[in-house]
Amino acid sequence: MHHFPFHIGDYLAATSHLSNDEDLAFRRILDMYYHTELPIPLDTKWVAKRLRVSVEAIESVLQDLFAKHDDGYHHKRCDEEIAKYQSFIVSGKKGAAVRWSKEKGSEPNGVASGGDREAIGCLSNPNGNREPRTENREPITTGTSKTIVARSDCIRPETVSEQVWQDFQTLRRAKKAPLTSSAISRIEKEAGKAGISLEAALTECCARGWTGFKADWMKAKVEPFDLGAATQRILQRELENESTNPWESI
Repeated sequence: MHHFPFHIGDYLAATSHLSNDEDLAFRRILDMYYHTELPIPLDTKWVAKRLRVSVEAIESVLQDLFAKHDDGYHHKRCDEEIAKYQSFIVSGKKGAAVRWSKEKGSEPNGVASGGDREAIGCLSNPNGNREPRTENREPITTGTSKTIVARSDCIRPETVSEQVWQDFQTLRRAKKAPLTSSAISRIEKEAGKAGISLEAALTECCARGWTGFKADWMKAKVEPFDLGAATQRILQRELENESTNPWESI
C-alpha cells in the first residue's frame, strides 16, 4: 500500500498512554505493516533494527496494541484496511478486463486473448486474481550457490553481503528509486574511482541516505579546508597590524 487512512481522533484515543519512544515505535510499526501488507515479524530485534527504534519500545507496543499469532503480530484495524485495499485492487482488475474484452472483442470470460494480452499487461493473467503484494525474495539455486534476486530482477553481487544489500534495497524503495543493474554498475564504477569496494560504497549510501554514489562526494568529505591565497593574504595583513605597537607613531 502506498497510503492508508489516518484518523487523528482514533489514534490519539488509542495512544494517549504511550511514552514518546513508544509513540514513535507505533507510528513506524504502522508504516511497516501497511507498506508490506503483512503482520509484524515475531523477531522484535530485527524489527527494531529496521525501524531504528529501541527493542524495549517495540516489544512494549506490540504486547499492548497487537495480537500475537504464529505468523506474526496482527492488528485488527490494519488487517481490515489491507483487506479493503486488496479487494479494491481485485475488483478494479476484473472491471478493466471486462472493458478490454468488450472493446477488443476478445474471449467471453473477460480475459483478452492473443496480442491483447501484451497490451493489457498485468490484467492479462489467465490464472485468476492478482495476489496481494509481498516483499519476499526467493533464492534461485544454481549448482551449490544461491543468488538472491530482488523484485527488480537485480542480482546481488558476490562482493556485497546480504545484510548490506537488503538495507540498500530498502533505502531505494523508500525513495521510490527502483534498483537496476545499470545503477549498481554506475555505483561500482564510482566506488573504484574512490578507491573503495562496492560494499563500502553501498554502506556509505545507507548511512547517508544516498540512492546513488559519486567518488567526488567521498573526496569532498575528506579534503582538508583550504582558505585560499586571497584569504590568507588578508589574514596575514591583519596579524601584522595587530603586532604593530600603536605608541610608535606618537
